[in-house]
Amino acid sequence: MFGRIFTIVFLILLVADLYIFFLYIKKLTAKVSLRILWFVPSALLLAGLYIFFYTDFGRGYRDIFMLTFIIIALPKIFFTIISLFDLPLRYFFKWKVYPFTILALAVSIAAIYIVIYGSTAGKSKFEVKRIEYTSSKLPQEFDGYRIIQLSDLHIGNWEGDTKSISRMVDIVNTLNPDVIVITGDLVHNSASELDGYEEILSALKARDGVYSILGNHDYGLYKRWGSEEKQQLNLDDLKKRQAGMGWRLLNNEHTYLVRNNDSIALIGVENDGSPPFPQYGDLPEAGRGISNDKLKILLSHDPTHWRREALGSGVDLMLAGHTHATQFALGSFSPAAFVYPEWRGLYTEGDQVLYVNVGIGHVGMPFRYGAWPEITEITLKRK
Repeated sequence: MFGRIFTIVFLILLVADLYIFFLYIKKLTAKVSLRILWFVPSALLLAGLYIFFYTDFGRGYRDIFMLTFIIIALPKIFFTIISLFDLPLRYFFKWKVYPFTILALAVSIAAIYIVIYGSTAGKSKFEVKRIEYTSSKLPQEFDGYRIIQLSDLHIGNWEGDTKSISRMVDIVNTLNPDVIVITGDLVHNSASELDGYEEILSALKARDGVYSILGNHDYGLYKRWGSEEKQQLNLDDLKKRQAGMGWRLLNNEHTYLVRNNDSIALIGVENDGSPPFPQYGDLPEAGRGISNDKLKILLSHDPTHWRREALGSGVDLMLAGHTHATQFALGSFSPAAFVYPEWRGLYTEGDQVLYVNVGIGHVGMPFRYGAWPEITEITLKRK
């Protein structure tokens, strides 16, 4: 697998370097040393890619390398692709001004800015999204009830940045919510990632408490444990740690949020995703015994669960995460839209509603742009 990836990356960088070299660098200098120097960054990147794949230097160094790789490689690739459209203008029509080259340069500079901003300020630029959910099934006592949704903290990927997580907790507590729900992927691989964060996260406060579910990363599926027993012990440890923080984990079960004589049902299922993501959820079991007239809020990590099962199940509002909106969005566009029909925000089918939170943390590399770390405040309104 790595061999194929390495070959593809090598060919892409080689084509981009040769294209820019013959079109520009060769004309700018006749010095062989300077011409050779043009290829050195790509050679170092490829060597680094090989070394980092086979050597464990730690996530921090790997993140720095990946960001460096993207800052150097991405502008070259964008410049090559866009400026190609100038070749007919350059050689057949003999234009003296090359608009696509100017555009390519602008896009390349913008790409560098986006990567630098997204990997510094953007990754912890917490954004509070406020939405309203209206239903005739909502009891009068719950009119104005406020839910805070957090998702996809991937706590291990914060690399000890307790300051940012503390700031997130402070923002949530300032909102003074009635209940807090966390829709999966608290950790990236291991329960031990919570070391140093448990005291901070246990400070999350809401009148009716904190409820959580498991996401695909919480099961430790992407780490080599050596045995299924060790993997299960890790999952058990994660559950104990959540309980120790005062959270209630809903594993294919439900509870009731109560106000005087009124109540609404809060249902939580284990991860239920489209392949290759695991399907451990059991919605019928989780909702067993809830009366049909009761307002039902479902916590399910993967938004694909909505169309596969939640629609038509009697669930009124489903809260999900998982997509991260690929951690990149420009306005209403994100590459996530090519993978997920529902990737960010509010979706409605008849009387059923889905909300997809783009998450707090990051995977792949410490970067977010446009899809800022999200704290969702959902206000329930009686119709």
